[in-house]
Amino acid sequence: MGDVTPGAAGVEASAIRNVMAEHASRGLQVQAMLRMLLALFVIGVVAFDPPVNNEAATVAVAVLYAAWCVLLHTVLLRRPRLVGRLAVISPFVDMLALTVLAVLASRSNVESWTSDILIAGFALIPVIAATQLSPAVSAVVAVPTVVVYFLASVAGRVANGREPWSSILLRTGVIAALCLGSVWLSRIQRSRVDTIAALARDRSLLLDEVLQIEARERGLLAESLHDGALQYVLAARQELGDLHPESGRIGMNGATTVGTLGRVDDALRQTTALLRTTLTGLHPAALEQHGLAAALDDAVKPLSANGVQVLVDTAGWPAGTTAVDQLLFATARELLQNVVKHARAGRVEVTAECGDGQARLVIVDDGVGISEAAADPERQAARLRDGHLGLISRRVRLEAQGGALSIGPAPNGGTVAIALVPMLPVNETGH
Repeated sequence: MGDVTPGAAGVEASAIRNVMAEHASRGLQVQAMLRMLLALFVIGVVAFDPPVNNEAATVAVAVLYAAWCVLLHTVLLRRPRLVGRLAVISPFVDMLALTVLAVLASRSNVESWTSDILIAGFALIPVIAATQLSPAVSAVVAVPTVVVYFLASVAGRVANGREPWSSILLRTGVIAALCLGSVWLSRIQRSRVDTIAALARDRSLLLDEVLQIEARERGLLAESLHDGALQYVLAARQELGDLHPESGRIGMNGATTVGTLGRVDDALRQTTALLRTTLTGLHPAALEQHGLAAALDDAVKPLSANGVQVLVDTAGWPAGTTAVDQLLFATARELLQNVVKHARAGRVEVTAECGDGQARLVIVDDGVGISEAAADPERQAARLRDGHLGLISRRVRLEAQGGALSIGPAPNGGTVAIALVPMLPVNETGH
C-alpha cells in the first residue's frame, strides 16, 4: 500500500485525541471526588477535634481549602478544559493547605491530636496526582509530599507528646512507599491508555484502508471491464453489424463473411476469458468446489498472460478442500500481486504442500529481489502502524492461526516467500 492518506492521518489523530480526552476526563472526575473527600476529612478533623491554640486560623484555612475544592468541582462541570490546566498545580495546593493546617495545629498542647490526624491526609495527595495519567507529574508531586510530610511530622512532634523519631521515620517510609506506588500506578495507567489509543488508531486506519481498498478494487474492476471485455464486445458488435443485410456486405464475399465471423468468435472468446479471470479474482469458485490446488492454477493465469513463466506444484497438497484453503489462497493472491507490481520477474514457482500437521505455501520469483532490511519483521510491523497493510495483514492473519509468513531474498536472486500454518481440522475455519 501507499503512504497514509491525509484522511487516514486525520482519522488517526482524531481517534487518539478522543481516547486521551475520554480517559483524562475520567481522571479529572476521580481527582475531584478524592479532593472533595480530602476537604470533608479536613473539615471533619477541625470540627470534631479542634486545636487548643490557633483554632480560628485553623478553621479559616480549612474553610478556604474546602471552598477551593468546591470551586474546582464546579468548574469541572462547566469548563473541564480549564480544570485540566489547573490539575497540575492542584496537588501542590492540597499539600500547602495540609502543611499550613498541620503547622497551625502543632502549636497546641499534648491534649490535642489535630496535627497528628491532619498529616494522615497526605496519603491522599499522591493518589490524587496519579489520576492525571502522567508519571512525571506524579513523581514531581511525590517527592515534595514525602519531604513536607516529614517536616510536618517533625513540627508536630512536641504536640504529639514528643513522638519518637523512629515512629516519624516509619510513618514517612509508609508515605514514601505510597508515593512510589502512585508513580508506578500512573505509569501502568498511562501505558494502558496509550495501548488503547494505539488500538483505536489502528482500527481507524484499518477502516480507512478498507474504504481505500474497496475504491481501488472497484476502479480496477471497472478498468478491466472497460478496457478489456467491453472493447471486445464492441468490436464483436461492429463486426456483426457488417453482416447485417442493410450493410450491403452480406453474401457479397464468402471469405469476408468467414473472416468476420472468425473475428467475432475470437472477440467473444477473449471476452469470456477476461470475464472468467475477473470473476475468479472476485470469488474463486474453484477454491470452494475443488480446493486450493485448483484455485492456484486460476490465480497464476494473469502472470502467464503477462508473459511470466509460471510453475505450480501441488503434488504434495491433498485433494479436495481443506480448512486453510481460504487463508493460503488470500496469501498467495497477495504475494502474486506483489510479483506483478514490483518483482519484474520472468519466472515464478508456486508450491503448496502439507505434512506433519502443517501446511506450507512457497512462492519463489527471479525478479529484482528484496533487501534483508525491507524483509525485517520489525520494520514490517512499523509499516503496519504507519498504515501500510498488504502482506502485513496476511502475516497477522497467519500468526492468528498459529502460523507465520517469512519473506526474504532467494539464494539465486529474486524473492522467496514462505507461508506456514497448522493444518486445521475440517470443522475449523482458515479465514
